Amino acid sequence: MKIQTKTALLFTVLTALLILLISFTTYYLVTRFASNDFLKRLELRVRVAAKLRFEQNKVSTATYQELRRQYLEVLPKEQEYLLTWDSVTGIIHPEVNSNLPQSFYRQIIAAKGQTVFIEKNKVHYAGILYRNEGRNYLVIKSAVNEFGNRLLSTLFRIKVIIFIVGVLLVFTAGIFFSRKTFQPVRQLISKVQDISAHNLHLRLEHKKGKDEMTELAHTFNTMLDRLQTAFETQNNFVSNASHELRTPLTTIMGEADIALKKARTNEEYRQSLQVILNEAMKLDHLTSSLLALAQSGFDGKKQRRTVVRMDELLLEVKHAVDELHPNNKVRLHFGELPPNEKQLSVEGNYHLLKLALTNIVMNACKYSNDRPVQLLLQVEKEKIRIGIVDEGIGIPSTELKYVFEPFYRASNTDRFEGHGVGLPLARNIIRLHEGELLIKSEEGKGTAVEITLHSQH
Repeated sequence: MKIQTKTALLFTVLTALLILLISFTTYYLVTRFASNDFLKRLELRVRVAAKLRFEQNKVSTATYQELRRQYLEVLPKEQEYLLTWDSVTGIIHPEVNSNLPQSFYRQIIAAKGQTVFIEKNKVHYAGILYRNEGRNYLVIKSAVNEFGNRLLSTLFRIKVIIFIVGVLLVFTAGIFFSRKTFQPVRQLISKVQDISAHNLHLRLEHKKGKDEMTELAHTFNTMLDRLQTAFETQNNFVSNASHELRTPLTTIMGEADIALKKARTNEEYRQSLQVILNEAMKLDHLTSSLLALAQSGFDGKKQRRTVVRMDELLLEVKHAVDELHPNNKVRLHFGELPPNEKQLSVEGNYHLLKLALTNIVMNACKYSNDRPVQLLLQVEKEKIRIGIVDEGIGIPSTELKYVFEPFYRASNTDRFEGHGVGLPLARNIIRLHEGELLIKSEEGKGTAVEITLHSQH
């Protein structure tokens, strides 16, 4: 069921309940009013009847008769009963109506002149106790409230008709207004369905304002921007990866083909094999980097995490760089370390953190032509800051925003060997550890990389 239909149904149900409540209240009040009005008229008639029957003053009696004739119309099926009650024996005679319970007579006697009412088979009875010349009489009037019954029956039918018509009108209006309300949503859905992987450049139109539809369209456009960027990045990644993988493979295949075309000396075979080995090592390094880059894109929940002391990790990074590049000039600067070991520690994957820092330090050594590289460690409250500062070739300011794209290499790095995977890999690893990696660089003066991690609480 569509939301607009659910909205219309909910609105209809609430309105129907409100109509029922109003109708029930109105019907109840009208019923009470009609009943009380009829009983008052019946009470008036029973008292007039008593006065007329037992009044000794002829003039008064004639006056009552004239008033009743002029102003008191006869009620439907109106009847009058006069009974005598012997207070000594308690006998009431005659019994004019066997349908009336004896309790009705006793209530009349106990009321001592007050009017007592009873309803039997839709016939209303009103009775009073009247004393005259030492004798007790029960004066009873009966009538049927035909007008009230017709009024209530007509009112009930009108209420039912109004309820049915009202519910239908409300449901129709609810459907109409819900369709008008959700029309922008349907248009938005139609436009979104037209967008696919082949036309991610399309965007949703949204008017100025702060309503929900404007926010929804803006959110969709923002999501489409991210999707388009992701698709373009993926296409560039595949293209660059294919190119980077094809280069060493082409070299390997070409060298093997040349070596097999004719017989060669052992030295020539050795040179060919050496070229093949070097290119195979490059290929292995590249595939390992690509694998690490892909793995660093995971959410990190399945990565094995331990408590890592960053000062000890930096010493391990320096040792690894010394083994790979013995002539490096990396200098460690720890400054003043806090006494609390937890302030120096982070919860993370030791090998991934070491891989990220080693890549950055090796880049600093490579692009600075073995000039001094500073490896800094600083602790500020709950944050650990690691700085890698070199005096190398730097990065052109216009290209700085692209350095985290896989396989991207700055325009001034042609004479340096590399694949453009190290920095994207390092940033992904730092992000896995909920950290931040920032780069500041000036061409010809050097590059400063700052990594911020949260210490163990």
